Amino acid sequence: MLEYRGRRVTESDVELVRELIRAHPNASRRQLSTKLCEVWQWRQQNGSPRDMVCRGLMLELDRAGYIELPAIKKRPPNPLARRPRPAAVDVDRTPVRAELWGLGGVELRQVRRSTEEQLFNGLIEQHHYLGYTQPVGEHLKYVAYAAERPIACFAWGSAPRHLGPRDRFIGWSAAERRERIHLIAYNPRFLILPWIEVRHLASHLLARMVRVLSADWQKMYGHPVHFAETFVDPERFAGTCYRAANWIRLGRTTGRGKDDRTHRPNRSLKEVLGYALHPRFRELLRGAR
Repeated sequence: MLEYRGRRVTESDVELVRELIRAHPNASRRQLSTKLCEVWQWRQQNGSPRDMVCRGLMLELDRAGYIELPAIKKRPPNPLARRPRPAAVDVDRTPVRAELWGLGGVELRQVRRSTEEQLFNGLIEQHHYLGYTQPVGEHLKYVAYAAERPIACFAWGSAPRHLGPRDRFIGWSAAERRERIHLIAYNPRFLILPWIEVRHLASHLLARMVRVLSADWQKMYGHPVHFAETFVDPERFAGTCYRAANWIRLGRTTGRGKDDRTHRPNRSLKEVLGYALHPRFRELLRGAR
């Protein structure tokens, strides 16, 4: 009948949803989606129900006329629609001009769901040319410290679903990609604070980052990541630090974006760079035994 987020929905699935609605006439849409997740054992890698995905599927079935959902009982405010910008943070901005060894050691801290997360958000908002955007889906945030002073930030998130250069490089099928896209991490932000001038610091941090990323993802979400990717805008940057850290060029984006319907470029082309986090990354991403 239809396919939604990697699940093929059959007529028997639709009938099961209808029966669920009939059996719980006073249930809200959220309650119904929670019950459906339980019946289907539809869970995220960390064990939580895939409630939002399930609600999206039920809404698609309702719009297509396969089922009739109960009327919306209330519309709670959407915190994402009115999310305030991160507040400015006060940090030591004394210029640092030194060799890498002169920093006296660098510490990478994963700050997602910690008291330091607001520091990360504020630094990205103030000092990254793209500013801060709230990640959707699985993501991690890192702050690099030298002598307890923040010197850099990394953001990691869920990978784009479709990315031609990456998909050709891995060689996986569409079905394999849908099933295992969560095993790739995307680097949307990398910031060296503007008053930090240390040669080779960026490539050093990237090399440190890829050694801990998969294990930290496992701790947070219950599964590893086997490949890392990023975009570089060639009109602004050459991607030198990534190349120095042994990331490889996979190709260029089409400039059309994930929701394009015109098949015409509507944004700047980006270089796609990738890094294997596991020597058998292709086998693991393609599901080979």
